[in-house]
Amino acid sequence: MTTAQDRTAEPSAQVSVTLDRCAKEDAGAVLTVLNTTFPSDRASDDQPEDTESGAPVVWTTTFDVSRTLGVPGPARLTRPVTLTAQGGYKAVDRLRESLAEAFAVRVVGTAAGDQEQEAQLRLENR
Repeated sequence: MTTAQDRTAEPSAQVSVTLDRCAKEDAGAVLTVLNTTFPSDRASDDQPEDTESGAPVVWTTTFDVSRTLGVPGPARLTRPVTLTAQGGYKAVDRLRESLAEAFAVRVVGTAAGDQEQEAQLRLENR
C-alpha cells in the first residue's frame, strides 16, 4: 500500500524552474515563495549560494504543483528577475499564478511543445 508521502507527482504536475543571472538573495526570495506554496525536490532551507570563484550560477529545482502547501505573501527583490519554467501547460500556469501572489509577473517569452511549454517570466516588486 502506498501513502500520500510515497506517491510522486504526476509528470504533468511537475514544473522545472531555472533562475540565473540574478543575485543569490533574489533567487532565494523567489525559491522561498515557491517552497511556501508547493512541494519541491529540495529542502526548504536549501538556499542559493554563490560559487567561490564568482562564476555565474544557475539555480534549478522542480516543484509539484498538484497540491498547495500555503499561500505566499508579498516578497521583495533587489532587481527584476527572469525565471524559466518548464512543464505542462496547466502546471506552468498554476506556478505563474502562485508567483503573482508575491510579485508582479509578466510573461516575456514562451516556447510551445505538444504537451509541455517553456515560459520565461519576469518578476518585479509590486
